[in-house]
Amino acid sequence: MKYISTRGRSPALSFSEILLGGLAPDGGLYLPEHYPQFSDDDLTAMRDMDYRDLAFAILSRLIDDIPAADLKTIIDNTYTAQVYGFTRAGQHAEDITPTLKLEDNLYLLSLSNGPTLAFKDMAMQLLGHLFEYVLNKTGETTNILGATSGDTGSAAEYAMRGKKGVRVFMLSPHQKMSRFQTAQMFSLQDDNIFNIAVKGVFDDAQDMVKAVSNDHAFKAKYKIGAVNSINWGRIVAQVVYYFKGYFAVTQHNQQKVSFSVPSGNFGNVCAGHIARMMGLPIDKLVVATNENDVLDEFFKTGQYRPRGAANTYHTSSPSMDISKASNFERFVFDVMGQDGAKVSALWQRVDQGGSFDLSSLLPTIGAEFGFVSGSSNHASRMQTIRQTKEKYGVVIDTHTADGLKVALEVRDIATPMVVLETALPAKFEDAMVEALGEIPPRPTSLNGIEALPQKFAVMDVSVDAIKAFIEANT
Repeated sequence: MKYISTRGRSPALSFSEILLGGLAPDGGLYLPEHYPQFSDDDLTAMRDMDYRDLAFAILSRLIDDIPAADLKTIIDNTYTAQVYGFTRAGQHAEDITPTLKLEDNLYLLSLSNGPTLAFKDMAMQLLGHLFEYVLNKTGETTNILGATSGDTGSAAEYAMRGKKGVRVFMLSPHQKMSRFQTAQMFSLQDDNIFNIAVKGVFDDAQDMVKAVSNDHAFKAKYKIGAVNSINWGRIVAQVVYYFKGYFAVTQHNQQKVSFSVPSGNFGNVCAGHIARMMGLPIDKLVVATNENDVLDEFFKTGQYRPRGAANTYHTSSPSMDISKASNFERFVFDVMGQDGAKVSALWQRVDQGGSFDLSSLLPTIGAEFGFVSGSSNHASRMQTIRQTKEKYGVVIDTHTADGLKVALEVRDIATPMVVLETALPAKFEDAMVEALGEIPPRPTSLNGIEALPQKFAVMDVSVDAIKAFIEANT
């Protein structure tokens, strides 16, 4: 299996060759040359697998340059009940991603049972083991540079802390994450973890990461790696739980399932798109945005118009406060028939602050790729949280509320709808208190995390500044 760039001007490489680097040399994102196909017989064989065996069945089709026995060991060491133990009452940690039935044909897929209480752990824990494996094999080191709007940063840092040969430099928008998210990251005192609070929004931080990654001389000299969802390893790991969720709510392979996905950087729903392309019987992929509704606008009008830092709202679902969705390029690559030249031309406009129009392709996007969308705002978010507790006795966080709100608007009640949980409510305490008038419970191991000493640097939006910081700390 070789991987190619969405912009068509980089050589095809193996999984291990693209794992650490993130962006392709031409600025594009990696995708497999072809999507492996899972037949009806394959799905039947996979239906009763536990999470570890299911992950191996899927990932072994996409990772063929790591010996099968080694890959199986990495997966088995990642997905354990000890790591994914923060389950709801009545759920089993051994399921890794248990489902929760709200009513007939309406489910939550629990993805927030990992160490940082967010769905990002599902991929990041695996990525940590894969990084360590590849670095041990080559004897190399890497400096991971990432950007986070809240959950990616802590998931990456908890996955990489103490890992041999790895340093993490994580950018986040200064004072725009929840207090819990900030404390999870900034309280880490590990020598290989560096937190940088950027005086801007997530898009500013993400642009800085991309600019450094596109400086090929600097990237090579300082061995810059990536853990954001631009990293293919992140996406492929997330494909697994779509299969797990599908099998959990169906009895046979002729049934279809829809998934509603709270969306910011498009990585999570992109994994669903890839699962669908690989043969998983998905009916609809529902893109649920908050007030930063650039993706909703695209799926309704065909216009992709990132709004820039000045017009990005700071909301009560802050991990989705993004207007320039990196992984959207992977989806557009498929929509454009995997024509790298066309994709490169479109993103040249985006990179220059512009937009593009694919309205003529909207019928195909809906019929062939199954995408629909909707948006939420603060008032509807609070209302959804209250109604979910009143009707189902279940407390959900603000991002999951966005996903559920849109799911209820667009679902076909005859088709199972699975809403992907984003994080546990404890991560967004202030918003939960506003919605429900009570402090959400948290794992006892995380009590008082906000009072711990914090270690971080504050930085202007400056590519030169982050380069200098990396130089000074490697």
